[in-house]
Amino acid sequence: MKQLNEILPLFLVQEIIGSKNPLVSELVFDSRRLTRDCCFFAVKGTQSDGHIYIAQAVQLGAKVVVCEEVPTGIFDGVTFVRVNNSSLALGYMASKFFGNPSEKLKLVGVTGTNGKTTTATLLYRLTRSFGHKTGLLSTVVNYIDDVEVPSTHTTPDPIQLNSLLAQMVAAGCEYCFMEISSHSVVQNRIAGLTFAGGIFSNITHDHLDYHKTFAEYLKAKKRFFDDLPAEAFALTNIDDRNGMIMVQNSKAKVATYSLRTLADYRCRVIESHFDGMLLNIEGVEVWTRLLGNFNAYNLLAIYSTLMKLGFDKNEVLTAISDVAPVAGRFEYIRSEGGLTAVVDYAHTPDALENVINTINEIKADNQKLISVIGAGGNRDKSKRPVMARVAAELSDVVILTSDNPRFEEPEDILNDMKAGVDNQLAKKVLSIVDRREAIRTAVLLAQKNDIILVAGKGHENYQEIKGVKHHFDDKEVIVELFNSLHV
Repeated sequence: MKQLNEILPLFLVQEIIGSKNPLVSELVFDSRRLTRDCCFFAVKGTQSDGHIYIAQAVQLGAKVVVCEEVPTGIFDGVTFVRVNNSSLALGYMASKFFGNPSEKLKLVGVTGTNGKTTTATLLYRLTRSFGHKTGLLSTVVNYIDDVEVPSTHTTPDPIQLNSLLAQMVAAGCEYCFMEISSHSVVQNRIAGLTFAGGIFSNITHDHLDYHKTFAEYLKAKKRFFDDLPAEAFALTNIDDRNGMIMVQNSKAKVATYSLRTLADYRCRVIESHFDGMLLNIEGVEVWTRLLGNFNAYNLLAIYSTLMKLGFDKNEVLTAISDVAPVAGRFEYIRSEGGLTAVVDYAHTPDALENVINTINEIKADNQKLISVIGAGGNRDKSKRPVMARVAAELSDVVILTSDNPRFEEPEDILNDMKAGVDNQLAKKVLSIVDRREAIRTAVLLAQKNDIILVAGKGHENYQEIKGVKHHFDDKEVIVELFNSLHV
């Protein structure tokens, strides 16, 4: 139990009606999780407005209601806190309720369209390899040092987020690395947190179903850096055309990294093979098992961050040479007969282009690339034709298939994708709705030493169809087909 005045940020308060300092058992913003003596937040969301649940919350025992509009009527024994923005108040109050855990950690946020999961995960792995207890908040999984906690969102809601950070503090963690989604910034999920640093990877076409315009998407990413404190660092990729825009209003100490131009931290790709690449990072040659320019950027961001956090340069470079790929990020599987399959999470035009270009740079002229791609349902439709065109232009054969159709018809999604393929390119494009059958067809079409790319789902082990998640793992399917077809 916490007293209201312990957790209430007065600078957000417009008015308090009722008892000024009741005891609060917990914080709740989901009307389905109401408990007696809780503080209920009436948040205006994308699907519903929490204000319509205020009467229900009071009936079920809420002691405090934080809202933007105080309802009319008599609510004896309930304190109403009127604020301009309930979601902002939730972020700050969640932080205070759990004892401001982010202030007791070195919390580093990673944002950008692509590379967030790899960068955050490898920072977590490397920091732990140096003997430091560390937390991770990512799209794939969360960790409280070595304890795994399932992940449901790229960035959790403020209550879950601060609860996890508090558990990290209790477990003795010194660091936490977390992915920052654009949704979480706009929805104030990270409000009230204290960051030691922020990393910008890149920004390309994504999430326009939510943000509507690229300008709004950019603004959401930029706001994270605008809000960093002066004591923090803001690390940005200046090879991205929006890299310096991200940090132009930041109070934090700005540092830059680049593969192409002068920067505070620099890297160059010397050579690439399917089993790794040789990099020159700050004048030192480093071999890594990761592949592609995009991973060179990720590794440089990781190196730069660890330098900003005060780690030893030689120890960091040695550790980088030993890192393994993150689940579903350019993971490759080889058959006994010589086929290579690459599984990657690429689900934006830019990410898909990066992965295919990386494969094309490495493969021999006599090796074909067969790409299996899809696009998610009930998401940004404008990227569908672009992804299909990119795949068709850069691959020898393309098989369009289902990703997570959600509540859309898979055929409609494939038709949206095919609209981006002209008649000339259409000759090398197939459409197979069933994802397993699409992968099977790719394996049957491939000759010895050919490359199969299966993109879009990466680490995911399900397909979401009509609200139901069915088990489906691209890697499992590929291994099963390699074995059963004896390729």
